[in-house]
Amino acid sequence: MNSLSNSQIEDAPIGIFDSGVGGLTVAKAISLVLPNESLLYYGDTAHLPYGEKSPEAIIHYSLGIAEFLIEKGAKCLVIACNSASANAKEALERTHPNIPIYNVVDPVAQWIGQKGFSPISVLGTRATTHSGIYPQKIKEVNSAAIVNSLSTPLLVPLIEEGLAQSKISTEVLNHYLQDDRLHPMEALVLGCTHYPLLKDSIQDFLGQSKITLVDSPQLVAHHVSEDLSQKNLLATSKPPIHHQFYVSDYTDTFQTIARFFFGENIPLEERNIW
Repeated sequence: MNSLSNSQIEDAPIGIFDSGVGGLTVAKAISLVLPNESLLYYGDTAHLPYGEKSPEAIIHYSLGIAEFLIEKGAKCLVIACNSASANAKEALERTHPNIPIYNVVDPVAQWIGQKGFSPISVLGTRATTHSGIYPQKIKEVNSAAIVNSLSTPLLVPLIEEGLAQSKISTEVLNHYLQDDRLHPMEALVLGCTHYPLLKDSIQDFLGQSKITLVDSPQLVAHHVSEDLSQKNLLATSKPPIHHQFYVSDYTDTFQTIARFFFGENIPLEERNIW
């Protein structure tokens, strides 16, 4: 990266990674907020879900993906996975101190803490909820906030199997949302980038209540946009947009959801970097 000219760095792609399709919700939001930017995405479908992995395993996979994305020319990294954001961000920053690294927790915690919501409920994977990252980060902004978290481990496998809109996913989701540990709440945080794919079902459950459903991908996208702008790293020469999508293990579900977000002609390539 250091050998590139300023214009080459600016026009380099934004690197994004997740364990699977969930990070596509963040990638899509970034593409809408920053339409002149090319995206370089890696979905580690061979090892999903990260939410059931140990912190050590999540760090190992995250470091490997970061190396791949940087070697492919990424000018920054977006950790589009809550489990990796909670467990691997510090390791990534130590290993790659000269490249901007963004996670999906900090922008959300900052926004919701500033809004003064309380109580706040968070749905997440086991790795995310066990890390305590959301209560910690939200309380750094609003020390009086009450934050309740619930592990929802069945949701990611259902989404990765293409069952996000199915009767079984709705029943599982409703089971989780009825849990007393989530209530009462003024705001609900979807603490996994897969979960926005269930947003309609969640909104149906909430009905006409005044509970705020937090749009995490949008908040992350705006944070990345603002920070890259401050660092003078936004694309300036309006190059042809060239999105690249890689997975460690090809799945039809990933292809289908990627096409839903980005159209029919996405270049999807299987690349097992392990």
